[in-house]
Amino acid sequence: MNSARRHVKAAPTTPRWGMLAPMTGAAADALTELEREIDAPGAGLDRLRLVPTPFVPEVRLHLAEDAIVWWARMEANAGHALPAPYWASAWAGGQALARHLLDHPELAAGRRVLDLAAGSGLVAIAAALAGATQVIANDIDPYAVAAVTINARANQVAVDAVGDDLLDSFDAEADLVVAGDVFYDRAMADRMLPFLERIAAAGADVLVGDPGREHLPVDRLTVLADYPVPTTEPSVDSPLRRVQVLRPV
Repeated sequence: MNSARRHVKAAPTTPRWGMLAPMTGAAADALTELEREIDAPGAGLDRLRLVPTPFVPEVRLHLAEDAIVWWARMEANAGHALPAPYWASAWAGGQALARHLLDHPELAAGRRVLDLAAGSGLVAIAAALAGATQVIANDIDPYAVAAVTINARANQVAVDAVGDDLLDSFDAEADLVVAGDVFYDRAMADRMLPFLERIAAAGADVLVGDPGREHLPVDRLTVLADYPVPTTEPSVDSPLRRVQVLRPV
């Protein structure tokens, strides 16, 4: 899930399919910082580790042993608040979507894929592994944009990571749009659902992964599959949770 990382703002630009500009600004700074973190010696709860993703072991991600502890250390080092590192955990909706794409590669093979609120880039990387011709991973958190870049590199796939808010400005050039855990609050749901319905009406396929978030619009989505996904969220007691893959009605 992305919370602060997914809360969108006005976007000045619209990315186009094709070669994107080199990473600059806050995302470039975040990339340098994460690369330094990955290369630093040592171990512990406040470190990032490259590990197989639960439920999707084909994809390796740089995840935090304890994202809260890592976040606290990074904020202490920076001397100011940083976005919550939602990209440093594997969230249930993304795990189910990634599993679904790898088990059904025909959904992504030969197609242009947009991963919204991409976080770690798990679903985008799965789409690339499934044979997508081009993948754009979008998240407004600069650290998520950087994490997508290093995770795609670790999995030896090409993913273009962009940090603009696309929900008001992106024209429907994608063949497949995927979104994991995007209905976690009312404000996000009220913006995300119209975008997904609009892009589906324009001809793109849309897939949503959701573990039963409070604001999931069940009456406007059709369930395609469900998966028993290992729990990685500290607030969930069960070792497994059922996660649905859905599409707009």
